[in-house]
Amino acid sequence: MSGRIKVMIVDDSAVVRQSVRQILEREPGIEVIGAASDPVFALGHMQRQWPDVIVLDIEMPRMDGLTFLKKIMSERPTPVVICSSLAESGASATMQALASGAVAIITKPKLGVKQFLEDSSNDVVQAVKAAARANARRLAPRAPSAAPAPRLSAEAVISAAGLGSGASMLRTTERLVAIGTSTGGTQALEAVLRRMPATAAGIVIVQHMPERFTAMFAERLNSLCEIEVREARHGDRVIPGLALIAPGGKHMMLARSGAQYRVEVVDGPLINRHRPSVDVLFRSCAKFAGKNAVGVIMTGMGDDGARGLKEMHDAGSATIAEDESTCVVFGMPKEAIRLGAVDRVLPLDEIAAAILRASV
Repeated sequence: MSGRIKVMIVDDSAVVRQSVRQILEREPGIEVIGAASDPVFALGHMQRQWPDVIVLDIEMPRMDGLTFLKKIMSERPTPVVICSSLAESGASATMQALASGAVAIITKPKLGVKQFLEDSSNDVVQAVKAAARANARRLAPRAPSAAPAPRLSAEAVISAAGLGSGASMLRTTERLVAIGTSTGGTQALEAVLRRMPATAAGIVIVQHMPERFTAMFAERLNSLCEIEVREARHGDRVIPGLALIAPGGKHMMLARSGAQYRVEVVDGPLINRHRPSVDVLFRSCAKFAGKNAVGVIMTGMGDDGARGLKEMHDAGSATIAEDESTCVVFGMPKEAIRLGAVDRVLPLDEIAAAILRASV
């Protein structure tokens, strides 16, 4: 894609259409080519000029957003950013949207939406820019505050491996797997976790996702997988056959309790502009698990997790990155490979088997 990012806004709220248009049009690299009150109007406009990114509501007249999303992904895959209410029904629909190929979520309240969107203008812009970088071919369905936050490193939450008592705690036979993903990660995680047997090593996961959506995402995966998948709680043990997903809005770190691993779910500043941060999780795994861990970094924009994976690699962990050919966005894996943090670079359909071999 060259030139400005062409965006189509599809939302039945005139306030949302106007607010999102104003936010995006302030960016010189973005052009709003249209705004429609429902998908039927949008399709007519898009036949004349196809967008690079669609910002899409879910509940709309004539054709709901999920139906429209599935139609787009089956006929002409295009990056879609969901702009959804935090209502429980909306959250469920958003999970379905992610499973159907949406690449990002913008959460919006039912009341005060105009001010909320203005306050979140940087998030809106960054979501559109991330979506524009997505590999549209990987989106098709496959068979089973306004100012940028300061960019902090994992040091703001956890000290590096080797500083403190972590190194003396590495003698244990317990194995674990740490996975970090962002844009496109919901589909990638499903592909990997559905191949995990009930006897698989314990898994800890950071997927960049807003608050309240991680619990429903975990519930959906739990219904599809042989292993148990759930949102992590502070103090949860990491045990075979269980995958713990960091809650949105919280950092998750590995810790030791005797010979056992557990997780700590904590508040803290944005790290690499994310909370949860993959770097925080990976650094804690380097510090407290070392050679007993497997680190995996998959599709995502930016570089969160790359330095943490390098620390895991240097501590003796086996490390895996998703190959560019299957990534929705080859940002995080690319940076990890550049840093020399990766032992193996594999396409998505080979990652689960590699995890199982490395974690025995």
